[in-house]
Amino acid sequence: MGPGGAATARARPTEGDDMTVRDTPWPDGTPCWAELAVPDLELGRQFYGALLGWEFEVGPEETGFSSEALVGGRRAAALNGYRPDPDAPVAWLPHLATADVAAAADRATAAGATVLAGPMDVMAFGAMAVLADPTGAPVALWQAGTSIGAQVVDEPGAIAWAEHMSADPAAARAFYPAVFDYVLQDISQPGFDYTTLLLADEPVGGIGGGWDRPEWCLYVRVEDTDAVVAAATRLGGGVHLPAEDSPYGRVASITGPFGERLGLMGPNVGEAAAAQG
Repeated sequence: MGPGGAATARARPTEGDDMTVRDTPWPDGTPCWAELAVPDLELGRQFYGALLGWEFEVGPEETGFSSEALVGGRRAAALNGYRPDPDAPVAWLPHLATADVAAAADRATAAGATVLAGPMDVMAFGAMAVLADPTGAPVALWQAGTSIGAQVVDEPGAIAWAEHMSADPAAARAFYPAVFDYVLQDISQPGFDYTTLLLADEPVGGIGGGWDRPEWCLYVRVEDTDAVVAAATRLGGGVHLPAEDSPYGRVASITGPFGERLGLMGPNVGEAAAAQG
């Protein structure tokens, strides 16, 4: 994975609050929201509530009882029960911010994406489209209305990093700058194919290779990576990639109760011990 924690630079702190929060629309191209469509909302809420300390605000019936995950009372992500293809793998769906969802969807299709849904209004909350990019990875576009998406990032329990992983990173590197004004920064090393996506000189995401299926991988900030990995297994999930120290913190990838993958990012072992000592 790439330079985690970059979300800190993208959020504007609210005066008088220690959390990394935002109250204005995200810049175009920024991963601004994440949703997980699950076959069992109650099970999903139980798992992620116990795992990450999320509290949930359940929406009305017309939203499909969409459940917004709150961190410190602010929106961090959401679970919903909308699964038009029940046979599709359960996976987190990132939303990329845009000021004009129709125009962004047009650029995406011109660059080789397939529109799966929309563009469409989501009541007063905003407008969205869901795409499959040229690698086959699902991704959504979000135009803010009353909802900007995530109100808190890069805090324990909130999304800290998003990266596109596939067996064809070259296709992803060609596609995404055709949709948004990304600058590509190659940080590859032998055996490690990775490109950082920059907006206004700030890292907002990454593109990597060597993955078994095309998808956007999301990382949640945690205080103790190993403890959360152990909790995931105890709660009915599993381990996709075991925890290891890295230049960006101690990272791991877990699976949830529906087979979905979620990355974790916390302090490296020595850093955690120093903080406790």
